[in-house]
Amino acid sequence: MARISVVIITCNRRAQLRETLRHMTSLPDAAPIFVADNGSADGTADMVAREFPGVRLFRLPENLGAVARNVAVEEVTTPYVAFCDDDTTWQPGAPTRAADVLDAHPGLGSVTGRCLVEPGLAEDPITPELRESPVPGPSWLPGPALLGIMAGLTAVRVRAFREVGGFSPRMWLGGEEELFALDLAARGWWMCWVEDVVIHHAPSKLRDPRHRRRLGIRNTLWTLLLRRPWPAVFRRGRDVLRSAPRDRATLAALGDVVRGLPWVLTRRRVVPAHVEHGLRLLEAPQRTSPARRYVG
Repeated sequence: MARISVVIITCNRRAQLRETLRHMTSLPDAAPIFVADNGSADGTADMVAREFPGVRLFRLPENLGAVARNVAVEEVTTPYVAFCDDDTTWQPGAPTRAADVLDAHPGLGSVTGRCLVEPGLAEDPITPELRESPVPGPSWLPGPALLGIMAGLTAVRVRAFREVGGFSPRMWLGGEEELFALDLAARGWWMCWVEDVVIHHAPSKLRDPRHRRRLGIRNTLWTLLLRRPWPAVFRRGRDVLRSAPRDRATLAALGDVVRGLPWVLTRRRVVPAHVEHGLRLLEAPQRTSPARRYVG
């Protein structure tokens, strides 16, 4: 029986999703595949139903963002799920390797793989940050301990995913993984990076980078307010805003943060001290990481 399923979320990227599905359905891993279509208007869902009848399709009436993953995971029956975006492809053997690692380490909540960017297959700029993570972890971890994930590169234990409630509807999309990862850590689940779980990323050109930046800044600041002690909120928040252009997108993100304060402050739960210690150790590499620039 399959140990790991694949969940793909998509919206209005029919051509790219077709190529992703051609790859994913041809893998020797034979993982069940679930596609959650976020209300596409370009015929994406019809294409999936017509060309990939073996894929479980969810036709969502509106764009739920990352919460579309939650919808699909509700139907997953395997113990693990590999998240895949419509512009990422897990390489042959990668889902099985992730399942093997999770099998071998019951305290592990997630495994994040090594991302190679197409067409040249250079390592994604986030890779050094993951490979050299300073977060302290137990000796049994099969790779560097993490306190954050990238969803499209990560396999998650379904029990852990459901335990924290999946991705927050308020975060929608864009850095939505930060809150999810901190909630995993707060509940005692470990996360790690494993080099031989390989995923390729062919970044889609069908995106609005300024809108994505607005969401990323908003969600990062909301996560700080929701889970970090006040000194860390101000210290890390200052770093985030210093790295962002002074333009309308950044100003709009700040407006979103302010409007969300009533919700944020009623749900504020600071992470345990050991998690905060790891987050403090991450601040210096995050400050200098080329993958942490809020530009575009």
